[in-house]
Formats: sequence, C-alpha cells, structure tokens
Amino acid sequence: MVSELVEKYVFLVQAFVEAGENGLTLSQVQRKWEGRYNQPYPRRSFINHRDAIVDLFGIVITCDRRTNRYRIDRSESAIDNREATDYLINTFTVNSLLTLGKERLSGRVAVEDVPSGQTFLIPVMQAMLDNSILSLQYKKYQSTQADARRIHPYAVKEFEKRWYIVAYSEEAKGLRTYAMDRVVAVEPTGEHFQMPKGFDVDALFEASYGIYLPEPGQKPQLVKIRTTEREAAYLEDLPLHPSQLRTGPTEFVLRVIPNPGFVMELLRHGDRLEVLEPQELRETLKEEFKKAYHIYEP
Repeated sequence: MVSELVEKYVFLVQAFVEAGENGLTLSQVQRKWEGRYNQPYPRRSFINHRDAIVDLFGIVITCDRRTNRYRIDRSESAIDNREATDYLINTFTVNSLLTLGKERLSGRVAVEDVPSGQTFLIPVMQAMLDNSILSLQYKKYQSTQADARRIHPYAVKEFEKRWYIVAYSEEAKGLRTYAMDRVVAVEPTGEHFQMPKGFDVDALFEASYGIYLPEPGQKPQLVKIRTTEREAAYLEDLPLHPSQLRTGPTEFVLRVIPNPGFVMELLRHGDRLEVLEPQELRETLKEEFKKAYHIYEP
C-alpha cells in the first residue's frame, strides 16, 4: 500500500516533468491518471497528493490562476537545496525514458546496478513523511544474523551507489546511519516520534565526508593537497568535498573531518594526489600505502 502510494507521487512528478513549463490543466492530469490507473481522480485527491509531494520530495506544484495550469515551480521547490531537487527531477525523467524505451533501445543503454534502496527506500520515506517509528531487522557485515533495531527515520542519504537511513536509534540513544543493503526487513510499529525542529541532513554532514557522522567534539581540519595537472582538471569538475577551493594550478584546500571514508577516497587517487597538510593525515596515508606495498612485495 505504501509503495503504491509513493509510486503514484512519482507518476505525478513525471507527468509534470514531461509537461515542462507549459504545465497541465486539472482535466489533463485527471485524464493521465485515469489512463494509468483506470479510476477517477477527484480534485481533492490531486490536492492531497500535491501536498504530500512537497513534504516528501520538496517539489512544489503551483497553479497559474490566469491559465489554470499546474506546473513544477523550480523557484519554490526545495529552495534550500535546489541541486537535490534538480537531481531528483532528472532521475525521474531518466527512469521514465528508460522504462518507455527499454525495448526500442535494447542493447544501447547501459546503467550501473545500485545494490540497495530498491526494496526499502519507499517504505522508509513514507515513514519519514508520517514520522513513524520503524522496527528494522539489520545485519552488519561482520554478523551472521540480523538484529532488531527501533529507529526514528530522520532522513535518507545516497552515497557511492548506496542509500543510507539517518535515524535516531532507541537502543544507542543517538544518531546512527544504516545501509539499506544491510536491512533485512522493515516493519512500522504504529508509534510516532517528534521530528527535531530545524533538522537538516545536509548541515549534519556538512563538515564530514560520506556517511560518517561527526563524533562529539570532532572539528573539521584544513586539508591541503597537490595533484597532477590531469587530476586537477577532474577535481575541478568533481570536487572531493563541497568545501574544496582551488588555490593554484594543481593545489586545493578543503575544510573537512578526515574520517576513514575521506582517507579511503584520498588513497583511491594513488600517486596522482599528495596531502601536504595536516601532517597527521599525511602520515596516515603514508602508512596505508606502505601496507599496500607490502602485500605485493616479493
């Protein structure tokens, strides 16, 4: 039931994405709905769904009273995070094209498989919309069996082809992140939680890297790096972190917490990137490269 409802929200967003700036009249929306679901679509249902789309996706569908046409308002949608809204809309558009054209374009479109998020993303987002406490069956990589967790789902976050739940854990009495590909089962408890006022998942991870939550008292550090000319061009297009600034032809500075995820990202660049400061981070990378070298040493 939950997945069907959110799928209908996605269908509406796709309909308005395809309509573009011209938008749709209510009667056009109703005809599209009836053609898809073979059932009437009262105006009240559309208004309720439109409100839910704002709450769930941050996408605002406005009505131009002069023409009585509805369209996605990009100036109002997720005004604090326009890039995320554009990403979401573009994703819907691409998914729609892939679905409609998969037969005609067979063998001509290649996409990477995302191992998580497909099964549990929709019920988790619906629980976020309802502020509903969830019971998770969660299996860590090191565990042989799943453990039960009661969580308050605050947000979802995508990172490196994986979806994560950012939630308050009743067992841990604090914030935790849960990889959706490690979730075995999700059950609503029928109980509700109070969402913290002003919670912003982007602000929470602003100084961190990836899905590592900042630890109490942990502060970002100024990280200086030097790269090759070729790597500098890549980093200009795809920064390591939102704080990244270019200070020279091949030099950058970032203000970030050097957590294990950030260390792994730096190691991935190999000899194309050198950490200049801080010295502690520089030493950490040196030791990690030594370990890797000894694996291959005769």
